[in-house]
Amino acid sequence: MAYVLSLVVYTAVAMVLHELGHLAAARACRVQASELGLGLGPRILGFRAGPILFSLRALPLGSFVRLNAQELRGKSIRQQLLVHLAGVLVNTALGIAAYGTLFGWVNLLLAAGNLLPLYQHDGWKCGVVLMRALVGRKSRPVEWTFTFSGCFISLVLINSIVRYFI
Repeated sequence: MAYVLSLVVYTAVAMVLHELGHLAAARACRVQASELGLGLGPRILGFRAGPILFSLRALPLGSFVRLNAQELRGKSIRQQLLVHLAGVLVNTALGIAAYGTLFGWVNLLLAAGNLLPLYQHDGWKCGVVLMRALVGRKSRPVEWTFTFSGCFISLVLINSIVRYFI
């Protein structure tokens, strides 16, 4: 029971630190953020620290930082990628620093999972930024093709990894 509780707490802490990485990069690139949320769905509770609302949501699935998308799209490709990859970089650094512990493994798994090009994951967001740069504009057909192919590739990769370990 203590192991499961530790896993839940470490995962929540790793997700908040991941989002704080995005938030710090967004601030460094002068992109406004309005909320950092742990979980999804209706807000259970929250508090405001300056312009940022920190909230706990009803469904304990994921976390997010609500950024000003227009401001972010107006930044350079390098800055956009930095903001999208900052959480992964934080989790990777924490995973290396705590290597061999449960907290270290949770951070490394969170970083690896977020690099997959699954819809709304950091890897997908970076892919969309790169696709828009290659095409030279926003293109729904290109982005939908990337989204579906990225999800397919991610599912094949996850299936291969699961089959290897089982």
